Amino acid sequence: MSRNTKTQKNSRSNHSMHIKCDRYILNFTIAMAIFGAIMIFDASVYKANESFQDPFHFLKLQMIWLLLGAIFAITMYFWDYKKLLKLSPIIFAFTIISLIAVLIFAPEINGSRRWFSIGNLPQIQPAEFAKIAVILYLSRWLGAKKNLSSHSTNDFRNIFFKTLISFCILISLIILPIFLEPDLGTTVIIAITAFAMFFATSDEKKHRRYTALVLILVFLPLGLIASILEPYRIKRIATFMHLLVTGEVSDPQQTGYQIQQILIGIGSGGLFGTGFGQSRQRFGYLVENTAFTDSIFAVILEEIGFLGGTILVGSWILFLWRGLKIAENAPDKQGRMLALGITVWLTLQAFINMAANIGLIPLTGIPLPLLTYGGSSTIVTLIGIGILLNVSKHSSKNINEK
Repeated sequence: MSRNTKTQKNSRSNHSMHIKCDRYILNFTIAMAIFGAIMIFDASVYKANESFQDPFHFLKLQMIWLLLGAIFAITMYFWDYKKLLKLSPIIFAFTIISLIAVLIFAPEINGSRRWFSIGNLPQIQPAEFAKIAVILYLSRWLGAKKNLSSHSTNDFRNIFFKTLISFCILISLIILPIFLEPDLGTTVIIAITAFAMFFATSDEKKHRRYTALVLILVFLPLGLIASILEPYRIKRIATFMHLLVTGEVSDPQQTGYQIQQILIGIGSGGLFGTGFGQSRQRFGYLVENTAFTDSIFAVILEEIGFLGGTILVGSWILFLWRGLKIAENAPDKQGRMLALGITVWLTLQAFINMAANIGLIPLTGIPLPLLTYGGSSTIVTLIGIGILLNVSKHSSKNINEK
């Protein structure tokens, strides 16, 4: 074969690899990051002026997080995910150590121990990094498991429950310290993502039925224990149930204050919104810094209205579809688990945040990916998307042609 022929073949191969990167996921990420930065500035300008006399304070920090996240995402994109998975046990172990360190050494802020900083560096929230650490480790671990369909019923049950016990122990090493911080929202996100990955490891109906049963049995006592340890959660649930049944917010000056202000903002937005920069709820009505963190979706709905919010939700639904297609077309089981885990994690987190902000579920402290202000959340989200794009470029089919 001539040198020119080899060069042309390599050129075609490189071009083919390039176009296999899922363009929707890439464009979605860029658009959401830009839109998120704009909305964070809009929602934080009052607080930034009040606390720092600089309306761009939080925007500047968010741009730093986006830059760092982009560097990590590009690194993850070009780093073969199979080599990354080989490091997953080290990443998993380091994450467990950091979560324990937070419980021991981190200062208590608003009754929780979730953040710590080294010197003058910004605060780090290890629970955010635990999301990607769990997905990486489970992708390697579950990807190496053989399908149970060839086994008899008795062998299936024995192997399944032995695997399930090992799986639950592994997950407990991560979610227990997060639960004790306490951070129930992140605990739920990690647990559901992990069980979704376990659920998808086999096509066996028995496997999926048992997995669903265990998931229910895990979350019922988990929710009960959380309510006992933190009584305010019962008040939140009671407020939500009252809103669900009567359509009115109970105790609007106390436990119902935040959801009351959120609904006022959404109601003000109506169908088309009040317009960019016209939100009233950002001016200190939403508690603490939630206007540009946990409740930013309410500010977005107030300014762009129901139609704009529908487009935003639809964009996440398309993200879910594209992510699942990447998982379906992944070249191996580990890649499939990796793409599935990242897709479930990000869309689940987005939908829980948005659902809480429109009163469909009780309020949580879960950030909205790419739209909520925050260093750890932004960086980890971009790392996850970088890995997802990595898997997409190795896809067995070119999803961009579909």
